[in-house]
Amino acid sequence: MYKIYIKDTLLVLIDSKDLKKTKATMGNELVAKYTGKKKYLLNFIDKAEKDSKCNCIIIHSEDYKKLWKDFKSLFKIVKAAGGLVLNKKKKGLLIYRRGFWDLPKGKMEPGEKKMESAVREVEEETGATDLFIEGKLATTYHTYKYKINKRVLKKTYWYLMHTTANKLLPQAEEDIELAEWRDLDKFLTDKDLLVHENIRELISYYVNAVRV
Repeated sequence: MYKIYIKDTLLVLIDSKDLKKTKATMGNELVAKYTGKKKYLLNFIDKAEKDSKCNCIIIHSEDYKKLWKDFKSLFKIVKAAGGLVLNKKKKGLLIYRRGFWDLPKGKMEPGEKKMESAVREVEEETGATDLFIEGKLATTYHTYKYKINKRVLKKTYWYLMHTTANKLLPQAEEDIELAEWRDLDKFLTDKDLLVHENIRELISYYVNAVRV
């Protein structure tokens, strides 16, 4: 199963044999079977980009590998890396950029390893130092447009990090206004904060499934 966020709409690509189990956990959603034509996928991508009322779209196929291959072919693929950083008090490092709270991340440079990229991006965007990677947290996908009818599928590798340092310096040239340590439980329950759904889901995954 692949989960891709298009704006704040969750698009799920799944094998038909797993559909019943997935529908039971997703709740209300739009479900469709892939016809094998890429134009069919574009219709749902357009819907997700334009329809803010559509929370979840599930597309299934008996040829799951072809579904994923065809979907990827509609995008330019960009790889990125980032981190969920915790300090000694177990607070998480959040940044505020362009009206939304986010986690530090960025595009990988040619030849750069994933973990190296994640640490570099966190350091550059937040000024955090003495970062230690505990392990891989998750891999997420989201899309965006960069020209008319030109789309990017960004694959981001996320790592769980720790630091004993608390001093932060937001990267103004990347439009980052704030870099703050936040209580993650309170952050998730504060509905007044603007957070992209893929970031909210990632933090929720850490809080509810990873943290001990």
